[in-house]
Amino acid sequence: MAGTTVRDYDNVHEAIQEALSNHDVFVTRDEVNKVMGLPKPIAIEALLKNEFQQDEIKEEFIDAVYNDFVEIMVDFYKNDPMVKEQEGAGKIFSLLKENRIKVALDTGFSRIIADTIIDRLEWNKNQLIDFSISSDEVEHGRPFPDMIFAAMDNLGILNVNQVAKVGDTISDMEEGKSAGCRYIVGITSGAYSREQLEKTPHTHLIEKLDELPKILGIHT
Repeated sequence: MAGTTVRDYDNVHEAIQEALSNHDVFVTRDEVNKVMGLPKPIAIEALLKNEFQQDEIKEEFIDAVYNDFVEIMVDFYKNDPMVKEQEGAGKIFSLLKENRIKVALDTGFSRIIADTIIDRLEWNKNQLIDFSISSDEVEHGRPFPDMIFAAMDNLGILNVNQVAKVGDTISDMEEGKSAGCRYIVGITSGAYSREQLEKTPHTHLIEKLDELPKILGIHT
């Protein structure tokens, strides 16, 4: 969501940094970027392991940092005037649906954060998406394919050759590969640059969502 369909000016990076700093752990933007796209508890655990050079981190510590992160993000997505959809996202959703293509969102956020965003941007209210799935609703988040398979099951899609996975992180691309999606489309204006995403499994790289319909054979 953030960086792909929702504008992100390092807001998620900053929220992770703030949550960690609340517990006297200080990490750089680049360190956070390495774990972007992963389920956030796993991302936080990885950052803590790296910071303390330990293989095991107490679950209570991870939970405390994660709970702070959720609180920061929910407040941001509910109230901050910066919160907007990526340019043209709603129009692309509408165009896809007009062409009988289902629109599903998967995210490394938890359900409460995902719902806060969806409600704020009125995507459900305006019937622009068909389904959403968050990493806390499946056994394994990205880069595993669980969320894609859950979306397919909910929407009655039987063949991954009918699925396009779109995202802005390395774990998004790896998720698409692990699911076997026909299209794996990287957004180069999000968390990772074109040069970084070129090294990942992908079928297409685009700068903006409005390039997606052409890939799918839709005329605008």
